[in-house]
Amino acid sequence: MNLILEKAKGDRAIWFAVILLSVFSLLAVYSSTGSLAYRLRGGDTEYFAIKHFLIQIMGLVLMFLASNVKYTYYSRISQIAIVIAVPLLVFTLIKGTTINEAARWITLPIINLSFQSSDFAKLALIIYVARLLAKKQETIGDFKEAFFPILLPVIVITGLILPENFSTAALLFSTCLVVMFIGGVKLKQIFLVGGVGVAVMAILIVSFLVFKPDQGRVSVWETRMETFLPGGEPSFQEEQSKIAIASGGIIGKMPGNSTQRNFLPHAYSDFIYAIIIEEYGLAGGAVVIILYLILFYRGIRIARKSPGTFGALLAAGLSFGVVFQALIHMAVVVDLLPTTGQPLPMISMGGTSIWFTSLAIGIILSVSRKVEENELDSVPNVKA
Repeated sequence: MNLILEKAKGDRAIWFAVILLSVFSLLAVYSSTGSLAYRLRGGDTEYFAIKHFLIQIMGLVLMFLASNVKYTYYSRISQIAIVIAVPLLVFTLIKGTTINEAARWITLPIINLSFQSSDFAKLALIIYVARLLAKKQETIGDFKEAFFPILLPVIVITGLILPENFSTAALLFSTCLVVMFIGGVKLKQIFLVGGVGVAVMAILIVSFLVFKPDQGRVSVWETRMETFLPGGEPSFQEEQSKIAIASGGIIGKMPGNSTQRNFLPHAYSDFIYAIIIEEYGLAGGAVVIILYLILFYRGIRIARKSPGTFGALLAAGLSFGVVFQALIHMAVVVDLLPTTGQPLPMISMGGTSIWFTSLAIGIILSVSRKVEENELDSVPNVKA
């Protein structure tokens, strides 16, 4: 680990947290994919662990490469990325591969690789909003000149994600509002947008329930809310998650000794935090939370020390997005929120989730490199 940290550039604490999260991820995925291996791979339990390990290595490579790109270049890249994101999301809605009653995936021909377009759109939108906010600081209070041009891409991207992935759309919308607040947008405008956003989502959901009650995603939303609200009967996965957490105790059953992995649907992705608590106890669960808090703290620290507005908004927005998603996942697992299907960043099994999270953290590290360079430049040379 020391060798990796010596070669890596950017904030060392972030690299340290990412590596530890990756170790947790590999152990948890290897443990939780046993039943999946017997069902799909004839009992080859090493298959998914090796595949996940290679995905992790690729993620770290992407993080390293992203950290070596000057962060200001991402402002230009976001202009292209946001243009690509819109048709990708439209194509996903129309021709996307349906998994768990949601058309969230694009299957690339020839290589047969599934690609979740919303992960790309999330990263593109946060960077693009940071760019617009930085460009329009002088007119930030003007609705026509600044606020509406910033709000428009947020509405378009989240609106395209919403029909098939409500939780991701809501999470991305909230993250953009936070970035806008940090960027100096008036609080009353943010509350107005937040209220309108909630109202529009409510109207869309009610409309689907009334006019398309048999549509796949509508029935899923309805079932999830019914099981979560008081008086509702907990779903099977919610019950199994609670059992896993309750049986973990303080120090857990130790790695590889989970029993609920054989019963909990999507134990390797949507509910992987329950498996971590079962095997590593409340102590292990607390360590994971602390690692995410380190990521958030260091990201905000980088944002505060960033020499430019774009870098500050970039670091703050991406840090908040990653950690907020992690907290949502954990809240679902402990039954504080209805099931959302959000993976645990850098831990859950899934290629595009890990890769785009790695790119996001790499961009934060790129900003931290500039902060470190400025700090070194400000230290006077001392002759021996």
